[in-house]
Amino acid sequence: MATRTKFHRKFGGHVRKLRNSRELTQEALAERSNLSVDAIRRIERGAFSPSLETLGKLTAGLEVSLKTLFQGFEHERTDEVAELCDFLSGLSGDDVRRARRVLVAMFDGH
Repeated sequence: MATRTKFHRKFGGHVRKLRNSRELTQEALAERSNLSVDAIRRIERGAFSPSLETLGKLTAGLEVSLKTLFQGFEHERTDEVAELCDFLSGLSGDDVRRARRVLVAMFDGH
């Protein structure tokens, strides 16, 4: 039981880091995820194990894929490249091309 609780707290801390990196309050994440504020608090405290449906809602609110959510958790750090890919995957083709041009222009010669 102690291992399970430790795992839940570790996962909750990971969710909190992702939320904070997006400058979201628990309330804002709850609204974006279509979850209750209490559910977000309990996840972040490691007080319960979210279902697949809840995880799906959470990833939508954080704008990451399920793969990125768990990949970042497994590596104990956020994979910013994977998060950027998740963000770009939600854009139109024209917007992706525009973002690429901006990035290339910003880092050309570095």
